[in-house]
Amino acid sequence: MSEGADLTEFVAAYLVETEEHLGVANSQLLAIEASLRKGESNPRALRETFRALHTIKGLSSMVGVEPVVEIAHRMETFLRDFDREGSPLPTRAVDVLLRGVRAIGQRIASLGSGTAVAPPPQELITEFDTLGAPLPQDQKPLLDLDLEPELLAKLAPFELAQLRTASEKACRALRVDFLPSPARAAEGFTINSVRERLAGLGEVVKALPLAVPVSTEAPGGLAFALLLVSDAADDVIAQAVGIAPNAVKSLLARSLAVGVDPSERALPPELVEDERPGPRQAVVRVDVRRLDDAMERLSALIVTRFRLARAIAELGADGADTRAIQQVMSDSARELRDLRAAIVAVRMVPVAELLERIPLLVRGLCRHTERAVKLELEAGNAELDKAVSERLFPVIVHLVRNAVDHAIESPDERVRRGKPREGLLRVSCSSRSNTRLELSISDDGRGIDREAVARKAGRPTPASDQALLDLLCIPGLSTRSTVTTTSGRGMGMEIVKRIVIDDLGGELELVSTFGVGTRFLLRVPLTISIVDAFSFECEGQRFVVPVSTVEEIVEIDAALVSYSPMPRGDQPRVGIIARRGKAIPLLMLSELFQLGPPRSVTAKAIVVRRAGQPLAFGVDRMLGQQEVVIRPIDDALIRSPGVTGATDLGDGKPTLVLDLSQIGAAYAALEVAAAE
Repeated sequence: MSEGADLTEFVAAYLVETEEHLGVANSQLLAIEASLRKGESNPRALRETFRALHTIKGLSSMVGVEPVVEIAHRMETFLRDFDREGSPLPTRAVDVLLRGVRAIGQRIASLGSGTAVAPPPQELITEFDTLGAPLPQDQKPLLDLDLEPELLAKLAPFELAQLRTASEKACRALRVDFLPSPARAAEGFTINSVRERLAGLGEVVKALPLAVPVSTEAPGGLAFALLLVSDAADDVIAQAVGIAPNAVKSLLARSLAVGVDPSERALPPELVEDERPGPRQAVVRVDVRRLDDAMERLSALIVTRFRLARAIAELGADGADTRAIQQVMSDSARELRDLRAAIVAVRMVPVAELLERIPLLVRGLCRHTERAVKLELEAGNAELDKAVSERLFPVIVHLVRNAVDHAIESPDERVRRGKPREGLLRVSCSSRSNTRLELSISDDGRGIDREAVARKAGRPTPASDQALLDLLCIPGLSTRSTVTTTSGRGMGMEIVKRIVIDDLGGELELVSTFGVGTRFLLRVPLTISIVDAFSFECEGQRFVVPVSTVEEIVEIDAALVSYSPMPRGDQPRVGIIARRGKAIPLLMLSELFQLGPPRSVTAKAIVVRRAGQPLAFGVDRMLGQQEVVIRPIDDALIRSPGVTGATDLGDGKPTLVLDLSQIGAAYAALEVAAAE
């Protein structure tokens, strides 16, 4: 950074904004590469890449990160030359540009961590020099555009190319003039709504504002010339804009002699403004630590509310009239819930942002492993707490890496097996409820060879997908005989299980068919700091369990519970209860935790699911439902399977937060060990 000014306060905002533009550059370069594979050019993606790099250069210059300025300048100069010529990028150029984006990201990360920013890599600069200038395009007649010279001058070369090549895509280049007015707005026709409707009928290349005489039709003296490429009929387009069909005009008029291309009058790319109308979205960037601090203070308020409720209950037990204060307490509880919802909403980030780095990861893996993989991403509008998304991303990375490196076969092998040469990897997610997110990662590869996994682990062949998953999660197990840069260390699935189940209190399922494919299903809570939970008692001790993990709470008739034969040693009994005509296993929590002698009577059972199957846990008494603040147990020496953290219910004593599904899994593992 340059000396003479303290820019520390700007660095945080700089890091956030440049990260966004780096994401844009990566995604647009991948879009260019996909177009090149189809034999097409993608001038719009090239322009978006240029804009992202140009912005990064400007921001870096302000902060004084000269190595980033130099790399970005070399990249945008290279892109400008191809944009002006209207030439497609060489395939090799995409590789070099992606490496340039990575080099910029590394130097920005160094700035964020406070370490020295490395100079530009000379080999990268040399490669840009050896890529060469764009080759001149074929000298064929150009289609002239029926536009006024002042409008032609506002079109960039790639926009001119889009309009002129519309016929090659069986489309038409069209012009629609829209005159905004209060009357049209009352009918639902605004420039923004018209653009959205036209975008559904084709591609809006440009919206050019025009000054027109003030009239009844144009009371503001303003009009917009909307230039689009579409295959829709004139009447359909006219209906979207609210005009007569004969007002839709074709732009392609005649052939233009080579050498008098009006694009020479176009402004340089860095001077062309985005003239799309509409207000800017109001966005405030906030340091995550500030949000964490707000959540911490809210957590303290919730614990204080528990203490207040306990104090009010004690006053009532002593005969005091607490009706007025109870009403205030009720109003305070409602307001705290609203405040919690507001803070959690601020912390939520789109899952699409979490997945936007996956295409670049898959591209690198494909090149390294020589696989051909088609990636399908489906994030929808799902959102996730920032803290959860950061913990979940390494899981997604590992499962995607496994799919490409382990599961999907080489192109030649897939052809021999009668499969498409290109493998399919699908990552999709959806909000299962307002508390859980479901994420699926599937492939159509070779599937998992259960016998081979069993031999590696030295265990019997698993009979179910759940048993196979348990086997894969054994610490240190790897199906690779040699270590590569992507696999073979035996740490992957163990880490996946620890993050999803132990850290996040979620669920992990596996469905694999040998020769057909594999699917991992993850269910995780949307947030993990403050959750709704059920509290209950076992042998006088209180516990809580998150509401999102509970399927049902049922009454138990002791006379209708059947128990298995007495287990060996200190193993707890397993009962069987009927629920809507189906038998489900019942475990007594007091026996699992060895809180007292076995009992034949329990009042309630909490039903959860493990590996898709219901499992009931008997408890003595349900205490109610409330918001609780979960404090994770980070010390590995005192962590226990099935205990995700602790909370304070207002009495100052820690109350354990349980993951009943994980407790059921731990018990199943004990059964297997005992059987062996």
